[in-house]
Amino acid sequence: MERTALCHCGSLRVIVSGEPDRVYVCHCAACQRRTGAIMHSGAAYLKNQVRVEGASKVYARNAESGYEIRFHFCPNCGSNVYWEGDRFPDEYGIAVGSFADPEFAPPTYSVYEGSMHHWVRLPSGLNHFPKGRPLASR
Repeated sequence: MERTALCHCGSLRVIVSGEPDRVYVCHCAACQRRTGAIMHSGAAYLKNQVRVEGASKVYARNAESGYEIRFHFCPNCGSNVYWEGDRFPDEYGIAVGSFADPEFAPPTYSVYEGSMHHWVRLPSGLNHFPKGRPLASR
């Protein structure tokens, strides 16, 4: 299976093959500010499953975990489509919303629930973490 994630204007695209390693939601304040939404939904793919087309700019910062993370966004419309980081150097994270696919796999875990809006209700069966997910539970 092949899927394409696009920025808002369509000039930055990420084409993935196969299924993601994991899908999750994050409620941290940094993701809320980055996305402008109350939570972020991401999918992790091995880099060898991903092809990037189009120009991007990069914003890098240190995550709460202490690892650097680099967000790739469209220089035309500003949409953040994918990221990579030192914690999982063989993976790209891709914004699930950039696929605009209502059939996309649901999340299996939720992180930084200490920052979750009190009125949010998540599907049953998720693993819940008040902060980040431990490395062992990858």
